[in-house]
Amino acid sequence: MRPDWILRQVPSTFRNVIDGKLTTTAETRYGVNPATGEPNPPVPLSTQQDLDEAVAAAKKAQKAWAKTTFDERRTKLHAYLDTFETYRNDFVKLLVTEQGKAYNFAQDEFDRTVRMIRDTPKLQLVEEVVEDDGNRSATLRYVPVGVTCGLIPWNYPFLLAWGKIAPAVYAGNAIIVKPSPDTPYGGLKLVELAMQFFPPGVIQVLSGGHDLGPMCTAHPGIDKISFTGSSATGKLVMESCSKTLKRLTLELGGNDAAIICEDIDFDKVIPQLTDDLIPQLFQVATLCFLNSGQICMAIKRVYVHESIYERFLDALVAYSKTFKVGPGIEQDTFMGPVQNAAQYKKVQTYFDDITKEKQKVALGGGVWDKSKGGANGFFFNPTLIDNPPEDSRLVQDEPFGPIVPLLQWANDDEVVARANDTNMGLGASVWSTDIARAERMVRQLEAGNVWVNNHFELKAHVPYGGHKWSGIGSEWGLAGLKQWCNSQTVWLPSKKAAA
Repeated sequence: MRPDWILRQVPSTFRNVIDGKLTTTAETRYGVNPATGEPNPPVPLSTQQDLDEAVAAAKKAQKAWAKTTFDERRTKLHAYLDTFETYRNDFVKLLVTEQGKAYNFAQDEFDRTVRMIRDTPKLQLVEEVVEDDGNRSATLRYVPVGVTCGLIPWNYPFLLAWGKIAPAVYAGNAIIVKPSPDTPYGGLKLVELAMQFFPPGVIQVLSGGHDLGPMCTAHPGIDKISFTGSSATGKLVMESCSKTLKRLTLELGGNDAAIICEDIDFDKVIPQLTDDLIPQLFQVATLCFLNSGQICMAIKRVYVHESIYERFLDALVAYSKTFKVGPGIEQDTFMGPVQNAAQYKKVQTYFDDITKEKQKVALGGGVWDKSKGGANGFFFNPTLIDNPPEDSRLVQDEPFGPIVPLLQWANDDEVVARANDTNMGLGASVWSTDIARAERMVRQLEAGNVWVNNHFELKAHVPYGGHKWSGIGSEWGLAGLKQWCNSQTVWLPSKKAAA
């Protein structure tokens, strides 16, 4: 029988999952609907005791789980997926309510999450004989780390939760999921559903305040932390994990550059005006403002060759004007609100710089017209700044909001150097009809993920990670799966010698 548990309860209840049980806490907290400013339902406020209980349950469960086969783990992941897909509409609405993203992009996140759960178990961790001299053999194998913890951000709370859960449990680990305090609801329900398919303690979830993350990174019983978030917080996570020498993966902020060459095909790079909501998802205009700019790999800087700069700017402005801003639940919305009050205040400082630094506004820049709806929500207009100084905060930092600079360049070496002149190194792209030239340029970019005529293309079986301050280690793909393991080299007498 299909359980009736997610949003059909009035009011819905949101609880921790510890050792296969739904648990509550003495105190609760709540997130805020970013489109309205209204509080969402109460969620647990977990304590050190809750974390201790979860770690103890994970340690117990992981020993048995590690003895299961990859086929057994794959079967459970696919069984979860079959049921998860039947709740599509419920989860999409929940995502819009807690995260704020536009309805169609919430659908897209759900689809990406499905692919993550489906494709991760296709990966193969095989033992490799790396030495056999006739007397001794050395075999490299990968064994589970043990008790792991995923610290999930608020911008893609479903995809990035399962981007950690799927490889963790497929590799034989137990995992404790800690959703962002700003978007706890989906994470709690994702793991509540998992109770039907996984043994108690294998997948658990704790909702809490901003003190719960540091509790997790400091806990001596947790063997690995996987964190996605800002570079500043990533440094604190790394410092805390160092005290117990935890295994650690960091996927951090980005300041992605898109380099537009003079020979681009305008019709492909900037879609023609149409009635479709998303005519071409991976085009420059869309990728500047997708999810209100709240993506680590969103385009944050657009470098346009000087010979086409004015034409490109005009086309980008014209197309970006078609993006409807409003509550995500309205299905023709392109850009919803910024997710939370703290981020709204941060992004506002970049809008304040427009006046302070006398920046030239090509599009937007003004106060959101609250008469259009969402009077108490965290809305901005999509904003393009025309050729600001290279040393401005907007160019040097990551606003993580819908405000993007366009800058001019003259030669290939110069623009590559400018694109690389940042502490960040997550993604970058080059757009050109001369593929050989574009490939030469992207291979010189100091970023973990580079594209030609594309940006933000990700697959569950393809690793991604950041250079410099954008991260340590890899996520997803076989390289990412191995980061949920310890390598072990097994030395044995060779079969020939033993005979």
